[in-house]
Amino acid sequence: MEPKTPTSRRVLVAKPRGYCAGVDRAVVAVEKALEQYGAPIYVRKQIVHNTHVVKTLEARGAIFVEETEEVPEGEIVVFSAHGVSPAVHEEAKNRQLRTIDATCPLVTKVHNEAKRFAGQDYDILLIGHEGHEEVEGTAGEAPDHIQLVDGLDSVDQIQVKDPSRLVWLSQTTLSVDETVETVARLKERFPTLLDPPSDDICYATQNRQVAVKEIAAESQLVIVVGSENSSNSKRLVEVAKDYGADASYLVDYASDIRDEWLEGVETVGVTSGASVPEELVEEVLVRLAKHGFDDVREVQPVDERMRFALPHELRKDLRAS
Repeated sequence: MEPKTPTSRRVLVAKPRGYCAGVDRAVVAVEKALEQYGAPIYVRKQIVHNTHVVKTLEARGAIFVEETEEVPEGEIVVFSAHGVSPAVHEEAKNRQLRTIDATCPLVTKVHNEAKRFAGQDYDILLIGHEGHEEVEGTAGEAPDHIQLVDGLDSVDQIQVKDPSRLVWLSQTTLSVDETVETVARLKERFPTLLDPPSDDICYATQNRQVAVKEIAAESQLVIVVGSENSSNSKRLVEVAKDYGADASYLVDYASDIRDEWLEGVETVGVTSGASVPEELVEEVLVRLAKHGFDDVREVQPVDERMRFALPHELRKDLRAS
């Protein structure tokens, strides 16, 4: 990339950015369900962690609920991309709900790892953020075997039955660097700690962090489009600051950008979290152009081609119609 001596105000746009395959699959699942079965379609929790996406789907007839018990018996409910515990599946069955499971396949992989290691009587250290839906869903697969590790400070509090039968798993949307640091600290305490068979942090999270690292090195300011409850979006803000940006802010919409952020800035980096539609990034670029940031360049250190099929419950009915 060019040195930080631009002749005009410029924007470096990270690629890949925005929708990952799991988010695209989940959002399309709700859209197709509305088309196939008609409104209302109930969705447990936010289908993905993005305010705009949720509002758009609500306008089309989706009803978002916090818990399965809020869904009338016999209705259709979609489970979000973040996954749910077996107890939620059981509750839906007891209420005779028709379920469409839009859990990201990469989250399902972590669930399956948790079940397998628990079945082998391992203690499982789950690296993640307390209260996050994905963590609650994964922990629910084997509650007697899983302990949450939320940050470096929690490492010293961990107690295990048998250090020789110990494995770590992680939430898929964490900072790669932070997770590596946490694992290193865990292995200081537990040298025989087993690594999972494959990296839990999803390809999209990693790719977006690689891209933001590159633009942050050349930017005074990095704007991350994403919602406050989006873990992967918040991690992008942190990574941008860690890798060279003087400032980085999370915004839901272009209108959230403050003029004072742009004062004295020559280069702005722009990226978006994995649950953000591209139209919101385009609106940010329009806003920046009005402030003289008219030299827009895309920076693509990683190619991304992953796609996932729709949930099988939905595919079956779509084929039959």
